[in-house]
Amino acid sequence: QVQLVESGGGLVQPGGSLRLSCVASGFSFTTNTMNWYRQGPGKERELVASMSPFGTSRKYADSVKGRFTISRDNAKNTVYLQMNSLKPEDTAVYFCNAPILRAGVSTAFWGQGTQVTVSS
Repeated sequence: QVQLVESGGGLVQPGGSLRLSCVASGFSFTTNTMNWYRQGPGKERELVASMSPFGTSRKYADSVKGRFTISRDNAKNTVYLQMNSLKPEDTAVYFCNAPILRAGVSTAFWGQGTQVTVSS
């Protein structure tokens, strides 16, 4: 079955950095777009970054452009989110997401989430 396992969250001071990882299994990772979402306290879940299967296209939320970088290692079935210059407003649970197309139907699969807290 499809599994997405995130890691790398934690407590960091403003201006600091973290790198999140998501190890995927149970589907064809190399041909699938991968996304990072986040949900802050009292907020709706929002798309943070997206990356096409071979890295030809990367998209970012305006709020993280220039600070966050999405990357992937297809040999390791892993997608990363490098987060620099973190701000308190980046505090959220971060989720790995894979929209998987099967029999013409796209289904969103989610990891369990990893907490990122930016605070002094």
